[in-house]
Amino acid sequence: MRERPWLGGLRRPSNPLVSGHRAARGALRSMTEALGARRRLAWLNAADLSIGTTLDVRRTAEELADFTVPELADGTAVDLLDSVLRFQEGDRVTGGDAPRLRAMAVSEVEGLNLAPDPVGELSVHTADRLGQRCLTTRRPVLVTRMTRADFAVIAPSRESSDIMRRAGVHSYLAVQLIARGVLLGLADFVRAGHRAPFSRTDVALAMELASKAAVCIDNARLYGREREHVVTLQRALLPRSSPSTPGLDVSSCYDPAADPAAVGGDWFDVVALPSGRTALMVGDVMGRGLAAAATMGRLRTVARTLMALDIAPERLLARLDLAARDLEEDQAATCLCAVYDPCGGTFRIASAGHPPPLLTGPDGAVSFVEVPVGAPLGAGVIPYDPVELVVAERSRLTLYTDGLVRSRTSDLGTQLERLREAVGDGLPDDGTECRALAGRVGGDRSDDAIVLAAFARPLGPQCDVYVRALPPDGKAAGQARTAVREQLVRWGLQELVDTTELVVSELVGNALRYGNAPGELRLLRHERLSVEVSDSGPDLPQIQHADVSDESGRGLQLINIMCRRWGSCRTPGGKVVWAEQDLPVRAGVPRPQ
Repeated sequence: MRERPWLGGLRRPSNPLVSGHRAARGALRSMTEALGARRRLAWLNAADLSIGTTLDVRRTAEELADFTVPELADGTAVDLLDSVLRFQEGDRVTGGDAPRLRAMAVSEVEGLNLAPDPVGELSVHTADRLGQRCLTTRRPVLVTRMTRADFAVIAPSRESSDIMRRAGVHSYLAVQLIARGVLLGLADFVRAGHRAPFSRTDVALAMELASKAAVCIDNARLYGREREHVVTLQRALLPRSSPSTPGLDVSSCYDPAADPAAVGGDWFDVVALPSGRTALMVGDVMGRGLAAAATMGRLRTVARTLMALDIAPERLLARLDLAARDLEEDQAATCLCAVYDPCGGTFRIASAGHPPPLLTGPDGAVSFVEVPVGAPLGAGVIPYDPVELVVAERSRLTLYTDGLVRSRTSDLGTQLERLREAVGDGLPDDGTECRALAGRVGGDRSDDAIVLAAFARPLGPQCDVYVRALPPDGKAAGQARTAVREQLVRWGLQELVDTTELVVSELVGNALRYGNAPGELRLLRHERLSVEVSDSGPDLPQIQHADVSDESGRGLQLINIMCRRWGSCRTPGGKVVWAEQDLPVRAGVPRPQ
């Protein structure tokens, strides 16, 4: 082989053996990089199946932390904005002060024990922390080789800094969680021991993973916000407190469904009626979401107005059926209405396609009340047949919606029997009746649930009832005045004698003139004094305009002026006309509202 002299600018002839080794190393490096890229891609694809499995913000943060250990890091902490946890908007402003964060999830390899911020507590990111730099700049922060000074600006406290240093932590990475242009939180990663430090490739990998996780967290936030809005609307349309109900202790519970699409159709109401009666109602719109909540609100408004007029349950349901058919949404609903009279200890109940109530006797025996089941509201199939039920003192009537017994795995009969047994075990009265019964019944509850329990008790010492039959002739007015005077003196209400005598005279006079004849006088002393006269006439009285020369027509005007309120309602045998007065204010006793 002829040798050539080396000349300036000319390359040294390549050695075939060396060139072959270089090519082999390049091919191996390319293959290794290709395998690494393929492995990272497969790992990122697996994240889609492991992160965001539920629409729960906290659970999604935990899944992100668990997924990255130990594949990406030896320790991971996820902090989310406090506003995100309240299902509010994240932070759209770049720069400025870092928003408030709360520690949501921590995951570490076994034995590392880095003492991070406690989960659920506000996380520490002061102005000198690297985590705050990541939040304010919206850019990742990478510390490949940590020094002693780096520990002070990474760890939440000096004690945590010492723990991290003793654990052998040597590399740190922080990436922001941003979805749809909104900052949601921060993810911190550390490596320790003999593991290689984070590289730029790891930064890109962590950014891609954080982007996927941030979308899942934001979806959970939006889901939670929708559910919160629907539940807030639903609760706003339900009564916040129960009125005073003589002879009846009423407790109620509303438990919304976990799925916001399943919230919105159930309602209940409790209305105090004249003469100490109480109206109870539960209903369920056959729909979900905001549309069902709006329909529920409209039906409850109509029902409450009708109940305030003291309309019988069966006639109330007939009117509600007409109202439901007039709704533009064309939605049907089930409903159960019961009116309790403490004087006779009776419930008058009517049903429009609703599950039957449960009656618990004084001995604890539980049975379903056989109520004729009419068509749902809006179906146009009326009338509704009521049932009169006499209950003993210390009995309990339990009304509910089908969310307690609906199940995809068990038939309705089995679930109703489980509910009967669950009610027999007793009910709490602290607003957790729904959860208690649902836990006892079992199944896969995915609907709203309402429980309305009414416990019949004896009338208290501050509640008295006086009932007297009146003769069907002109002697009725005098006997009624005498009875009122004597009874009010026994109750210590001498201040109301003159006014009540005048009121009862007008009521009896109207019964004699327009109602065939008076039937019964009833006085009730509770939070107010109620006077009631019944007759067999079908026409309800109305205030008439009386001219100066008219000799009659001013009785109801006087009652309207002297009493707090008055009204009338039809009964199976005719009607009842009543009037209420405020009790005298005693020293130290506030007047009821």
